[in-house]
Amino acid sequence: MQFVEIAPEQKRQFDDEGYLIMRGAIDSDTVSALIEAGDRLIASDRELNRQRRPGGLYDGFRNCVSMDDAFLPLIANPKVFSIVAQLLSPWLSLLTSHLIYRHPDPPGASSDERLPGWHRDHYMSMRDLGDQFIPRHSLKVAYYLTDLSQPNSGVTMMAAGSNQLTEPIDIPPGGVDPATAVEPLLRPGDAVFFENRTWHAGAANMTDRTRKAVMIGYSYDWIAPTDYRQQAPDMIEKLSPIERYLVGEPADDNKNFDFTGGANPIADWCAENDYHYQPMQGRRHFAKPAPKM
Repeated sequence: MQFVEIAPEQKRQFDDEGYLIMRGAIDSDTVSALIEAGDRLIASDRELNRQRRPGGLYDGFRNCVSMDDAFLPLIANPKVFSIVAQLLSPWLSLLTSHLIYRHPDPPGASSDERLPGWHRDHYMSMRDLGDQFIPRHSLKVAYYLTDLSQPNSGVTMMAAGSNQLTEPIDIPPGGVDPATAVEPLLRPGDAVFFENRTWHAGAANMTDRTRKAVMIGYSYDWIAPTDYRQQAPDMIEKLSPIERYLVGEPADDNKNFDFTGGANPIADWCAENDYHYQPMQGRRHFAKPAPKM
């Protein structure tokens, strides 16, 4: 599988601003296949794992990778997955997969509407730890399938640098967006990486087209997935060793306890491509040597 080394400027932007745009993350054939699969699901009467918002502007499905084989290549898309491993670590799991259709706003709606409003992802960690204690523990790759090259097309807006905030984001009185708000302008097949601490919101869709996207979320493998606990055996059979690891399948038959979690094909693949993960926090877990007497 292809390994793409992250550029220093990409790493700097993601660390400093909390998001990163990749042009042409998937090709036109993949875009078409995803739209066909997404349209079938949205047109269906399936309710299991469906996620709608009041008002009918949002429709979609969680754990969409389990619903149609067209979504499976996104689990470890070679062009982006190596970037994910370098931004988090090779010790990853598939946190979520979310098909999202954002329908056009009704006539007369304001372009200042934000649906959803400004928020951070992974509510559970926010609930239990609070804004000031949240680390970077997960990120999403949002694949956009429709043309969002003009403002107010329903794209996900980002607040640049908000990943570094230790308190809720500030929106000026009478305003709609924070001062650092960015509205990415994207073509079909482009993707946006953003981390769990990055504040983001849904721009208005003032076009006559439905905005279509698939968001694939990754986290450290010690965090539980948000939209599944165990994938179906018939789906597991279709996956590569790396993809199986991502959905929680054991990489081998470890009989003895290993505090690292045992065999990891993602770490092996990274090492084969000369990327060796160095934990940023590891040294801080050790006490300083006692002073010599």
